[in-house]
Amino acid sequence: VNIYPQRMMKLSVKNDGKESQVSFVARKNIVYVSAIELASALNANHYFNSKSAKVELKFSDYNLKFTAANQFAVLISRKDNSQEILQIPLSTLYIGSDVFIPIQYTSNLIERAMGGKIVFNSGKKHIDVFGGKVEPPVAVQVEESDTETGYRPPLVEKEIVNSPYDIYDLTIDEKSNGTLIRLKSQKKIIKQPRSSIKDGKLYLYLSGVTFDLQKIRSTKTAGLVRTVEFKDIAGNFQLEFKLKDGYSTHETFLDIDNNDILITIHNKKFEHTESPVIDNMKKWEFDVVVIDAGHGGKDPGAIGITGAREKDINLAIALKLGKLIEQNMPDVKVVYTRDDDTFVELYKRGKIANENNGKLFVSIHCNSLGKGSEGVRGFEVYLLRPGRTKKAIEIAEFENSVIRFEENPDRYQELTDENFILVSMAHSQYMRFSEKFSEILFNDWHKSVEIPARGIRQAGFYVLVGASMPSVLVESGYISNKQDEAYLKSSAGQTAVAKSIYNSLVEYRNYYNQEFEDTGG
Repeated sequence: VNIYPQRMMKLSVKNDGKESQVSFVARKNIVYVSAIELASALNANHYFNSKSAKVELKFSDYNLKFTAANQFAVLISRKDNSQEILQIPLSTLYIGSDVFIPIQYTSNLIERAMGGKIVFNSGKKHIDVFGGKVEPPVAVQVEESDTETGYRPPLVEKEIVNSPYDIYDLTIDEKSNGTLIRLKSQKKIIKQPRSSIKDGKLYLYLSGVTFDLQKIRSTKTAGLVRTVEFKDIAGNFQLEFKLKDGYSTHETFLDIDNNDILITIHNKKFEHTESPVIDNMKKWEFDVVVIDAGHGGKDPGAIGITGAREKDINLAIALKLGKLIEQNMPDVKVVYTRDDDTFVELYKRGKIANENNGKLFVSIHCNSLGKGSEGVRGFEVYLLRPGRTKKAIEIAEFENSVIRFEENPDRYQELTDENFILVSMAHSQYMRFSEKFSEILFNDWHKSVEIPARGIRQAGFYVLVGASMPSVLVESGYISNKQDEAYLKSSAGQTAVAKSIYNSLVEYRNYYNQEFEDTGG
């Protein structure tokens, strides 16, 4: 979605004695610069894909890719094509036919890509560039890391294809939340393929491509797929997947990085009571907020450095937040997954949210680390995606460990990166709203809360999986830290946290309503 017209200004860039200007916009003291113009100022080439709203800055050893309205960048090695996914606290902007990036949070990424140094002077609106490589590629090894700034996935060898066909293979894999079908393609598929489900069969329609029929007919079925058939109807090709009982919805995607076509068929394990495809404005109305106080009852959650129980802090903040909403937003219904010291299973929390047709799900928690990490403090907000840092994965593992208190913990298959693809895709329609609320909360936090904001993270939390709506998990602070624990134990601290979440919710609702007014639902 292209954002509203901005007042465009110019900042200066000095690179190797040469001065140039780059367009920028300012939002809440954050400077967003034109990625395309910055590439030129850095003497780098660039590639812009208007269909996917992606821009790629091309340096000698690395390419750096940004996507509009997204908080993730991809650093690509030109030596071996390996990729590193990097997270920034704020989403990029889409203005005109350009991606604008928050320079305060991306200069370090650009430095890695270019092999030089960037110094941004916010007051003077000036960038100084030192060094950097723009000559033909010379291999440079970047030390592999697993830190707060990013995660380097295992290097996967590029598949060598020796086939005369466009669609040269078909694989079907069972995942924790359904079945993943992948059509491997050598040809760039430009148009989104059509697909539908009727009478227990999933149909995929394609034209203008060739198929390796032998491969397709010998495909080993799995999961929800019983059989596969191929039909040629006057040059229009149709793949027909006969399904087993137990499917709910499906989605079809283009994997723009490798040309493949992906189809996800969701099973009913985490099925919600209402379809996410809502056809009238009344059902989209922002009228229900679901507040989830983490842990409870026989599950105390984390224990603070002086003995504070996470479950008590979470509940206190949740009730204060709910009271603020009820007092100031009478047209918004507050739904608690728990409003006292009781234990509620994780899957039931999502079920409660769906049954009440929630428009936003906020899960409230506190963080804790082991001995030796008492100095770590700060607030974090998490989105539902595979964990990209060691610490994020550890936090998710702790929060997910609550299932040991449940009668049937086997209902949750481990959310590995492999199994996560279906969950992430199912939530993709809500992700931009989840990201927006996270961004608003991150920016508002420091105004009323005395705990520093550490950033927006991603990890796999079971409690977020079942909620079919925009959803975030808030880690209010580290109760393994004396300062954070004392603050979060106090009524004043709990009120400040609740107030920050409430203020963010008010701003988010305005954004949410504006989005649906502009799109007509």
